[in-house]
Amino acid sequence: MENSLVKRIEELKKERNAIILSHNYQRGDVQDVADFVGDSLGLSQTARKTDADVIIFCGVHFMAETAAIICPDKKVVIPDVNAGCPMAAMVTARELREKKKEYPDAVVVCYVNSTADVKAEVDICCTSANAVKVVSSIPEDKQIMFIPDKSLGDYVSQQLGREMIMWEGFCPTHHRITGEYVEKFKKDHPDALIVVHPECTRDVVDLAHHVASTTGIIRYVAESSAKKFFIGTESGIIHRLKNENPDKEFFHVLKLADCPNMKLNSLEKVLWALEDLEPVVTVREDIAAKARSTIEKMLAIT
Repeated sequence: MENSLVKRIEELKKERNAIILSHNYQRGDVQDVADFVGDSLGLSQTARKTDADVIIFCGVHFMAETAAIICPDKKVVIPDVNAGCPMAAMVTARELREKKKEYPDAVVVCYVNSTADVKAEVDICCTSANAVKVVSSIPEDKQIMFIPDKSLGDYVSQQLGREMIMWEGFCPTHHRITGEYVEKFKKDHPDALIVVHPECTRDVVDLAHHVASTTGIIRYVAESSAKKFFIGTESGIIHRLKNENPDKEFFHVLKLADCPNMKLNSLEKVLWALEDLEPVVTVREDIAAKARSTIEKMLAIT
């Protein structure tokens, strides 16, 4: 059944002049059928460089929005339109406008894990990989509001020794990885390296040997001479790590750190998306123009 699905997907890709993009957190079979696997912004940048007419974006909704923003000449289709992001839903444009009234002089830095409407209201975007660099580019005398992820914001604040106004958003999946669990793991596996995402809470980050974005985790593991790793991020990344590092062993809190929204996309839905070219993700042009500007400012720095 799976082989026939993959075969039909490959046929339709050619017919539609489409590419399939998969985030590192997707199901293993979805990653395997994708043309490119990576982080959300990297996938959108990759899409912009191709001559494809259609992008099948296997991720969550805000990621497909970002692709639509920076690839306005392409049709962006998400296999499951209900694949949302709880963190992105923790801030709305209206709420942010009200908060900005309290801090009218603050520079608003926005994690890309946010909706297009929110991106259109901020000064500059950042990713988990470049957040420290983006914030350090802002003059020291400027007040900073960091949205929506307080854990990533806390990590940046600790790295730079700089106070920021934090939005009370977070990733429920990463917050289910606890310091208590990591401490127990370290005692049981003293020869393993702890590698975590900065969306984790500070107690987990403090126990890690290395903290990085998904792309940074993949690079660090590939370059390390160690053979055992505890991976503190969403479970989907383990599939790629095992494929690219068959001689290494990976441990994970699989049942705890699994994002149900990321796993809504499936091979069947990828096929349906290619057949129907729906559901299409669009962003209103005035919103897209403002959001694109905040993303381009980030890219100019990084």
